[in-house]
Amino acid sequence: MKINGERHYLWRAVDHEDEVLESVVTKRRKKRAALKMFRKLMRRDGQPEALVTDRFASYKAALRDLVCDHFQLCGRWLNNSVENSHLPFRRRERGMQRFRRMRSLQKFVAVHSSIFNHFNQDRSLSKRDHFKQNRTAVLAEWRDLCAV
Repeated sequence: MKINGERHYLWRAVDHEDEVLESVVTKRRKKRAALKMFRKLMRRDGQPEALVTDRFASYKAALRDLVCDHFQLCGRWLNNSVENSHLPFRRRERGMQRFRRMRSLQKFVAVHSSIFNHFNQDRSLSKRDHFKQNRTAVLAEWRDLCAV
């Protein structure tokens, strides 16, 4: 991503149900940035059963430092859910006409992923009546959360 002409990197962690667990924005794409994301993720969600990544070397180095390199899986098309999780975010970003500061990007990413996870339901996998009931329940829950 570019912010004021400078390249920044958006690191995302996605679970097996394609929900975004964690998003971190960094200036560099190095081992230290990967360590930051993995530590933050493991502190909150615990030890994973498997980590699907691309073949980027900083992932392997960071996982080696955390003594979790045996969890890493790399392979063709395994990383698709992470890559596809960028699409709704990028669509919203275009509507906002880009970001000016890294801090505003980090705040937006954190809020956007949690709201998108809450409201996103795979319409194609359920019948209309069931989808509408789930959607109504989600909206009621959201209104209760916002009222507090």
